[in-house]
Amino acid sequence: MTDATPARWQPLLGGVLMNLALGVIYAWSVFVAPFGEDFGWNRTQVSVVFTIAILSVGSWFVVAGFLQDRFGPQKVAAFGGILYALGFYLASQTESLIWLYITFGAIAGAGNGFGYAIPIPVCSKWFPDRRGLAVGLVVGGYGAGSGIYGPLAREVLIPAYGWQGTMQISAAVFLVMTLVAARLLRNPPAGYKPPTAAAAAPAAGGAPRAAAVPVGHEFATGEMVRTPTFYLLWIAYCLGAAAGLMVISQLVPVGEAAGLGAAAGLGLTIGAIGNTGGRVLSGWMSDTFGRLNTLRLMVLLSAVALPLFFLLAGQVALFYLLLVVIYYCYGTLLSVFASTCADFYGTRNMGVNYGLLFSAWGVAGIVGPVIAGRVFDATQSYEIAFYLAAGLSVVALAALMVARAPQAPPAAS
Repeated sequence: MTDATPARWQPLLGGVLMNLALGVIYAWSVFVAPFGEDFGWNRTQVSVVFTIAILSVGSWFVVAGFLQDRFGPQKVAAFGGILYALGFYLASQTESLIWLYITFGAIAGAGNGFGYAIPIPVCSKWFPDRRGLAVGLVVGGYGAGSGIYGPLAREVLIPAYGWQGTMQISAAVFLVMTLVAARLLRNPPAGYKPPTAAAAAPAAGGAPRAAAVPVGHEFATGEMVRTPTFYLLWIAYCLGAAAGLMVISQLVPVGEAAGLGAAAGLGLTIGAIGNTGGRVLSGWMSDTFGRLNTLRLMVLLSAVALPLFFLLAGQVALFYLLLVVIYYCYGTLLSVFASTCADFYGTRNMGVNYGLLFSAWGVAGIVGPVIAGRVFDATQSYEIAFYLAAGLSVVALAALMVARAPQAPPAAS
């Protein structure tokens, strides 16, 4: 069965719209200073909010993947959107750290996980011929969300309405966006084939997908976790993402500590450009040059850029340039690991399979921000944190160098 080309652009549009709203979670750092001023909380305390949110996203992503594999994407996506908006609204009533941890961290994070889990498997199924680019465009929306929202919240909404009003306005807007997006997210019909005849995307090493996994084989989750490749990918994903999340969670404070003042706020937009570019362009690159090759290159580049970013942060032009590089490399991970999972393990069980791999990102949400917050509170400097993050990237590169496409398990006799 061949579907008309316009039909598959509707889920892609829905995925981008959903992720534009969900990606605002990356702009959390705009709330760090207002909460500190109103309640006297230090950066470690406030950073835990972002850590809980990221951990919640990663944890509920697996559950959402399980549910969408069995009940379809639309209801799960709508539930995620409602929960996400509710978390923002309840966070606007914050009077204690515990309340903020529960509302923005746990509730909004859970909604984010339910919403984010849907577009990647859906679009992987609709675009087997251009999987890297399609997934890159979808998760690119997640990266772009913070770039649009961050400056708007920092320069317009928070000065005009305070952090409480900003969160309430955000809740209403995100509710509408995510519910509209959920209506567009549906799986292709049984037997669907893309309009182009060449439906196999390149495998993670650059060869056709058929060379990695025999056509038609779909790894069950139990089969996937018995392959060494899964654990190598998990380690690389976790450590590579931890380095990027460390910068994202503390971007505005890092820039201000370097003496950049208001220029640090613009870094949210500059970083989002790099983040979005990495997701989209590296997705396209991985279709052409291979998934693992693209990941190896970007993790190596991140290891070099991280210490340079700290050393040269006081120079505005270099601050922005290196910020783009770091965000670009980080964005690559969110795009290309998803496509790699689909190539290696198939799309039938991708909701759960990628959910398990994506749990690496949830763990990274603990490691990265906590490193940054604790190092700063102990030394009043981020220097050591950036060297540690570079070291994590080196270990991620080593895991990717060892990783190979998994072999399909032998057929039962």
